[in-house]
Amino acid sequence: MTTNTASSAPAVRTIRPRGEVATKQRLTYFLGVSGQTAGSRGLSMHIVTIPPGARSTPHSHSAYETAIYILEGRVETRWGDGLRESVVNEPGEFLYIPPGVPHEAINLSATEWVRAIVARNDPAEQENVDPYPAAAPASPSA
Repeated sequence: MTTNTASSAPAVRTIRPRGEVATKQRLTYFLGVSGQTAGSRGLSMHIVTIPPGARSTPHSHSAYETAIYILEGRVETRWGDGLRESVVNEPGEFLYIPPGVPHEAINLSATEWVRAIVARNDPAEQENVDPYPAAAPASPSA
C-alpha cells in the first residue's frame, strides 16, 4: 500500500465537514475544499447557511470571484454602491459575484434556513474579506 505524504505526489482528498465555522461575514460555513483542508492552491468550496431572518455583514472580496448555488431557502443579495442593487435567488439558481463588488446576503424567511454551496477562486478566502462600511438601505417593505 502506498501512502501519500506532504512531500509526495498530489493525492485525491475527501473532506467531511465536521462542524460549523463562523466567518468574517457573520455567516456559518461547513468547511469543504480549501488550502487548509485539502491543500488546494486556487479554489475553495464550502456549504454556507443563513438562519431565518439573518443577514451577512456588508463586505466585498477584492481578490477573487464567488459562485453560489442555492440549495434551500430564498436569499436576497444587495450589492453595488450603497448596496442599492438587489437580486433574489431561490433553490436551483446560481449567483455570480465579481471581485470587488460590495454585497450582503439576507435570508428572506422568518422560519426557514438558507443553505447554499459557495465556491471561490481563492484557497484561503477568509483572509481576503473586506468590510464594506455603507449602511444597508431600508427594506423594500419599509
